[in-house]
Amino acid sequence: MAKPFNIQSTSLRVRIFIAMIFLTITSSVLIAMVTIYQFKKEARNYHQDRLIRKEDAVNEHLNFILQTTDIPVTTENLPLIFKDKIFELSSIHNIQINIYDLKGNLLITSKGNFIVDKINNEVISPNILKIIETTSTKRFIDLRIIDGVTYRSAYNYIKDNQFKPLGIISMPVAEETSYYDAQVNSFFILFAQIYLFIIILAIILAFILSSYITKTLQFISERIQKTSINRRNEKIKVENASYEIETLINSYNQMVDKLEESADKLAQSQRELAWREMAKQVAHEIKNPLTPMKLTVQSFQRKFNPEDPKVNEKIKDFCETMVQQIDTMSAVASAFSNFASMPAQQNTTLNVVKVVQLALDIFNEDFINFESTEEEIIAIFDQSQIIRIINNLVKNAIEGIPNYEPFPRISVKVKREGQSVLITVSDNGSGIPEDIKEKIFEPKFTTKTSGMGLGLAMIKNMIESYGGSIRFESVLNKGTTFYVKLPISN
Repeated sequence: MAKPFNIQSTSLRVRIFIAMIFLTITSSVLIAMVTIYQFKKEARNYHQDRLIRKEDAVNEHLNFILQTTDIPVTTENLPLIFKDKIFELSSIHNIQINIYDLKGNLLITSKGNFIVDKINNEVISPNILKIIETTSTKRFIDLRIIDGVTYRSAYNYIKDNQFKPLGIISMPVAEETSYYDAQVNSFFILFAQIYLFIIILAIILAFILSSYITKTLQFISERIQKTSINRRNEKIKVENASYEIETLINSYNQMVDKLEESADKLAQSQRELAWREMAKQVAHEIKNPLTPMKLTVQSFQRKFNPEDPKVNEKIKDFCETMVQQIDTMSAVASAFSNFASMPAQQNTTLNVVKVVQLALDIFNEDFINFESTEEEIIAIFDQSQIIRIINNLVKNAIEGIPNYEPFPRISVKVKREGQSVLITVSDNGSGIPEDIKEKIFEPKFTTKTSGMGLGLAMIKNMIESYGGSIRFESVLNKGTTFYVKLPISN
């Protein structure tokens, strides 16, 4: 079953994109609606003004005819007065003219060649007569729609020289909307073209702006997801960030500082715990033989009798028991000494190139590359210590490469330099910060949350015991290279 779309569950980037497109479409629709309304309003005003102008012109012409006629001006004589003039008036002003008596009965009309002939204009409805009579202007405009065509009919009084009403004149006009319809159609065509261009432009701009706005947020989100207490986390540096983004970055950087501080405390606590556990174990192992030794001495002291015929045999048993317990304590002390200190070197003649390759065989990472300028460099070393040196450096290099590095790379090289062999181990990891470079070879110093912090210190002692040297070069966020130089003994 498809999951219903929920705008709140989408990403901020998608929401910004949808909001910008929605605003563009909404504004365009509103512009179109306002424009169409304006066109209709202009058309309505035009037809209303056109009818008023025609009405005024016809009334003036009609009054001129009434003033110049020789026929007595009465309601009954209106058909006679306008018998020949009504068609002239209609032709001059291009409008149909209907003349009624004061009761609304048709007296004379120019009907014949106008579209408004569809209107039933034989009589005027009582409602219209009442409106004309009661309004202050003594006129009325009737609006009708027949077969989809809008008709406007203007009604007003015909008056004599004494301003006494003689009859009612009606001038129906059919609204000609073809011009404004053409204007609206032209507008729609032009608007559709512009609207399509604006929509395409809005989509492009919305995509660019939404990507720009959320790029920094996405970057911060990725960094937060990769944040771990088990490694060193880098701070975020973004130039020209907005106030909100800068606040978020500062909060993240403060969190990284606190996390690093917590990791250091945790690592120190774990190391102290390990040393305490070791001390407790050693104390326990030494204490075990002391108890039977004490009991043996006390028992011998209590039961010792110089005159006992078996005194020599008992002294012999006592001595053997004491020696046995002392040997046990000596074994414990020797084991702890061997654990805390390096074993004695067992130097043999070996091929350094082959030994380094042998040390790399235990690693499964396919991004470890080995190079050597020669197939064979013979020297006298302890093979286990050379392997230990390589293992430690390569393991540190692997741990120094962040998980988000798309192309991890470790390079191990061996070459001869005069009477020395140079071994380099390079990586493209996060590098070593300046503030801890001087502490790298110090005993019990580590940036990891596990381990005793003795690895680099131990291999440094091994290398220096051969008269060699170890150094490193590191660039933050680019990588680190360790250089191990050992003299070749002939």
